Amino acid sequence: MSLIDLLPPVVRPWAIALVLLAIAAGAAGGAWTVQDWRYGQALAEQGQKAAEKATAEAQSATARAEEVTAALVVEQAKRVALEGRLKVNDETHHKELSDAKNTQQRLSDRLATADVRLSVLLATGPGRAGGDELSAAASAGGVVHGGTRAELDPAHAQRIIGITGDGDRGLIALAACQAYIREVSR
Repeated sequence: MSLIDLLPPVVRPWAIALVLLAIAAGAAGGAWTVQDWRYGQALAEQGQKAAEKATAEAQSATARAEEVTAALVVEQAKRVALEGRLKVNDETHHKELSDAKNTQQRLSDRLATADVRLSVLLATGPGRAGGDELSAAASAGGVVHGGTRAELDPAHAQRIIGITGDGDRGLIALAACQAYIREVSR
């Protein structure tokens, strides 16, 4: 006798359906558990790969940031060195300009007090005698050799000194600009 024979004939189809349903539910539950285990393992592997990739990218970004920082430090050191050289050049040219102004001022003061007189050499024309004779009026302070000289008016001498002073300042400024361009373009 089998287990099914013990059940009344009216309940037998229901009992068979219930047993089949229990077997199907058990199989579905087992399959669900196996799928959960497999997908869980795949998700864990993906998570581990993503974490490794993120770690590698973070290390790469850190390395790039360190390289950029090192390059910035080098460039900043170059900039500081350039600023130092430019400051030295500026001080040098400022001193040259100041010295030129002082020299011009002293010469201008000496011209104003008649301590020094500017003179020009006169050209010997065709109607004059030879230009190689000695000056007739030599002062007690020295002997003047050469051609005849004419003293300039003090106002004109001041203007000439002003013009040459402007030229000196212009040349010093030009030298400063050229030195700046050389330093910056290096």
